[in-house]
Amino acid sequence: MPLPETILVKYTEEEAEYISMRPLVRQTFRAAELVDMIVRVSGKDAGRVQKILAGGTIVFHNFRYWWQGFEADPVALAEILKIYPDADPLRAFRAESCTEVILESSGSPARYSLRIARNAASKRRLLRARPFWDILMKLARNAAPDYREYSYSVRGDIYALPLSADQLARLVREATRYASGSLRADFAALPSSISHIVFVCPRKPSSSP
Repeated sequence: MPLPETILVKYTEEEAEYISMRPLVRQTFRAAELVDMIVRVSGKDAGRVQKILAGGTIVFHNFRYWWQGFEADPVALAEILKIYPDADPLRAFRAESCTEVILESSGSPARYSLRIARNAASKRRLLRARPFWDILMKLARNAAPDYREYSYSVRGDIYALPLSADQLARLVREATRYASGSLRADFAALPSSISHIVFVCPRKPSSSP
């Protein structure tokens, strides 16, 4: 049988350690829209998505959502999930597809991370021949980052390179020369525990849910 055509969902801002006093908002979701939100949190594993649909709640972007839980038909759910990409370790890194770079420390999750958007790092400083983004992409091209995973939260392939202390120090010097003011300040405050540079390359579902 098909999934419900529409689902009434309530949500409010998630507040840790005490009952939220935020307003409760009601919204009608199409089944594919609700599944899309779940996939971005849990991945496209059908069993996990079915369990969340039956449980009737999820936290997404600091909001908690509730709905009347229901048993999802496996065939109908599979039809929705098939638009989402799978991880592809053989997918080559392409600098032109990269939209974000993340500097992160060791640990899972990383103890510290600095996110650098392409549009922010592409701003050229006065009297500088190239933007800092070009330096980041040159590093990737020269070192060939390893494929890590497909991230459903950012809808993109994730690549990573280990960074030595010398490479990190060189990046900080390059940021001092080429990056914009706010980005230079971020690099000046980087901890020595930074161990990897991560590249985010979007690869969206084959069609919108």
